[in-house]
Amino acid sequence: MARYTGPVCRLCRREGRKLYLKGVRCMSPKCGVDKRPYAPGQFGQHGRRRRTSDFALQLRQKQALRVSYGLLEGQLSMYVVQAERMPGVAGENLLRLLETRLDNVVYRAGMATSRREARQLVRHRHVTVNDHPVNIPSFRVRANDVVKVRERDKNLVSVVHAIEVGAKIPPRWLTVDFENRVATVSDLPRREDIDVQADEQVVMEFYSR
Repeated sequence: MARYTGPVCRLCRREGRKLYLKGVRCMSPKCGVDKRPYAPGQFGQHGRRRRTSDFALQLRQKQALRVSYGLLEGQLSMYVVQAERMPGVAGENLLRLLETRLDNVVYRAGMATSRREARQLVRHRHVTVNDHPVNIPSFRVRANDVVKVRERDKNLVSVVHAIEVGAKIPPRWLTVDFENRVATVSDLPRREDIDVQADEQVVMEFYSR
């Protein structure tokens, strides 16, 4: 499966803000955005400033959303199509679909310091859903599903480190037992529960062109 393998900090610098793609490092002095607060590339630091078009603004919002969740362009496009077919506000439907991905749930539950790390945990079959091993990061969890780290993997260095350094409060829609590495989806996320680094309505406008 194709995936981005280049420098991660470059993606944040391109968007001009932190997307928290590297977990704890993003909150340290080593963060690429703090060290080099300008766009990557030959002309990033001294490039000529030009008026930003509406299309460019929409593109940057779309790219920020795609990069934040670690998706390829085709994956995000499919989620947009699904969101438009669902009842309700399409933009909110899109965020709900992205938030209920298994890799995102593992990240939001504090079992990984980044979505990238959570994706690796899922792919290596360290995570179960309702006691069944699942190795598909895009697996969609539903209300009352129980997501947990497998018994034999509870003391993985990455999991222990994430819980120790994270100290994060899980979102309203997740009930987390850190000691047993268990997260229960008590409800589906609402818009106010999602702290996303992009404007979902602008993203929908980009795809409706």
